[in-house]
Order: sequence, then C-alpha cells, then structure tokens
Amino acid sequence: MALETLLGDSIITTQMNEALNWGRKNSLWPMPFGTACCAIEFMSVVSSGFDLSRFGAELVRFSPRQSDLLLVAGTITYKQAPILKQVYAQMADPKWVISMGACACSGGFYDNYCTVQGIDEIIPVDVYIAGCPPRPEAIIEAIVKLQEKVQSGEKAAVMIGEKPRGIMIGDQQRDH
Repeated sequence: MALETLLGDSIITTQMNEALNWGRKNSLWPMPFGTACCAIEFMSVVSSGFDLSRFGAELVRFSPRQSDLLLVAGTITYKQAPILKQVYAQMADPKWVISMGACACSGGFYDNYCTVQGIDEIIPVDVYIAGCPPRPEAIIEAIVKLQEKVQSGEKAAVMIGEKPRGIMIGDQQRDH
C-alpha cells in the first residue's frame, strides 16, 4: 500500500532531492567574473530598478567558495583562462555557470590569437545570454531558466569531449 494512501491529506510527502532542489533554486549565490562592459550591466540587475532579489539571487558573493553561480561577463583572454578555471574549481558543488554577453559566449568581435572564442572552451556553461551588452531583462530570464534547470534536478553541465549543451537567451542562436 502506498504511503500517500495511508497518510491521506494529513502530511505532504516528497523526495528529499525535490526539497533540496527547491531550496537551491530559491537561494542562488552569484559571483560575477566581469572583465568588460557586460559586468556593468549586471550591476543594474542587482540594483533596485530590476531587483534580482525577487528571484532569490540577491546575495552577490565575491568569493568562489561562498557562491554556487558563476556569471562570466566580458572578454576572456587565454592569459585569464587559468584564473577562470581555478575560480570555477574552487566553487562548491553543485555549481552553475551563466555566460553573459557576446564576448563570453563566442569571443564577440575579437577573433584573434589571444581571445577565447567562448568560455565553454574552458568551463562548462549552463545558460548563454546573447547581446552586446545583454539587456537586464535577458539576465533575469537567464536566472529564471537556470532556476527551472535546478528545480528539475538536471545536473550542471559537464564538459566531456564536446561542448556542453546550454540554454540560449536572446534572439541569436549558438552552434553547439
């Protein structure tokens, strides 16, 4: 006989993972890794005009050990790549990454010897945000999409062999 049948409506039953995912979804601790103009756009999202705190991600941390969401905004050079990789490695599991803006997603218009053509060459990305710079509404939409991913229990992207599949926010498409 099922537990729900025995208990009826007197108690709520759920799996522990679902409860943990609900808590994780509503308490993301973002850490911005900003190197250019997209980082300035993130500042507007956490201010009172757009109020990211409504979505449970208002507690911005500047220590990778205290954050579970890495927002990479701006151009990443090959000289910065080991630093980004180390910051990602220092984050506690589970951890998620949002690639914010054209430069972080694909290198932007810097197609040269020193610019990484997308941070997914270095670390796995869960959500991509198009734009140069992306609108604050797109950043909020990316947080909401990531929350849906966390709630569903979908694991963070893992880079094995090929580029991970992420979610694209904005009107541009990205090849995977």
